[in-house]
Amino acid sequence: MAEPNQPPKKITIMKDGPYVVSGSVPLVKESIVSEGGISTGYEKRGEYPERKTYTLCRCGQTKTPPYCDGTHVRTGFKGDETADRAPFSKRCKVLEGPTLVLYDRQDICARAGHCQQRTGAWTLVKHSHEADKREEAIGVVNSCPAGRLVVKDKDSGEVLEMPLEKEIAVLQHPHKEVSGPLYVRGGIPIVSADGSEYETRNRVTLCRCGASKVKPFCDGSHINTHFRDGDESLKK
Repeated sequence: MAEPNQPPKKITIMKDGPYVVSGSVPLVKESIVSEGGISTGYEKRGEYPERKTYTLCRCGQTKTPPYCDGTHVRTGFKGDETADRAPFSKRCKVLEGPTLVLYDRQDICARAGHCQQRTGAWTLVKHSHEADKREEAIGVVNSCPAGRLVVKDKDSGEVLEMPLEKEIAVLQHPHKEVSGPLYVRGGIPIVSADGSEYETRNRVTLCRCGASKVKPFCDGSHINTHFRDGDESLKK
């Protein structure tokens, strides 16, 4: 619930422009942690100054990352929102394991790599009758920043989702030597440039390289384009 006289936390997409973040949403710096080339978690590296409202770059060309500096106007950035608006549950592949059910929406993969740990999420779900595999599967799925993967208890149908604070993390992926998307956590509403609202979810990633084919969401294009915002963690 918003504080008195405090606007609700939300992200509004400007047509061919930035993300306008309102409601004093915390903005943090975070890196994907890797061991032996495998993504294993996240490391918080700092916080940006608190602001009630701020704009985040969507075209990938700002000189003041992660904030917008108006470059999208000068370059004629086209940020058409092409993501499928269907609810998550309507666009998933479903994998049933002994005690868990995995829902997989492949078009919104940010390619962070957490699902491909030493034992992948799909294999863990298939072996979820083993208590340790079940617990590991839930943890791996909840590490997926894009929300591509969701897991439910097979008997109760309960979504096994770890609660997250409402905040936005500006991701870096040092192992891939690229800057990653905006990791939006905690169910922050996202409003389209046309005024409609996307399905509110606990975990989503928003494109900030400008190259995604499923805008506003990330599809991993930052890796293909070798997007780098100048963050110190990527310098060698």
